[in-house]
Amino acid sequence: MSNSHITATGGCLCKAVRYQVQGPLRDVIACHCTQCRRSSGHFVAATATRPEHLTITEDRGLSWYQPPDLYKRGFCKLCGSSLFFVSETGAEDKISIAAGSLDSAAGIKLAAHIFIEEAGDYYQVSGDAAQVIGGGHAVKMPDHN
Repeated sequence: MSNSHITATGGCLCKAVRYQVQGPLRDVIACHCTQCRRSSGHFVAATATRPEHLTITEDRGLSWYQPPDLYKRGFCKLCGSSLFFVSETGAEDKISIAAGSLDSAAGIKLAAHIFIEEAGDYYQVSGDAAQVIGGGHAVKMPDHN
């Protein structure tokens, strides 16, 4: 990967996991499903990129949790930071990246809230972004670069 084409960099709190993205990032989707809320302590806000655009540059803390639900979650086993989500269904060729793990602004915005029917009762989903019942949404992956 050439540094002149890096779109974004990021990682976990303790720096035991670092990554860089060389390619476009999808706008952010906030997922309010029960699984995301339990894994993060609140809802998950994630961008995404094509797997070939993501390079893990430091992985000494990277671990994966893979329940039998056809997905896996990447996190730092040292500090606990949630970092990645990968669907194992093959439906989409992407890897989701926790938006809060990005080092700096990457020109992306919050585009949709999904699974709003599962949102915690201690907060209200609000704002201008689309609000969707279930996981279907109109936020597209950007074109390949």
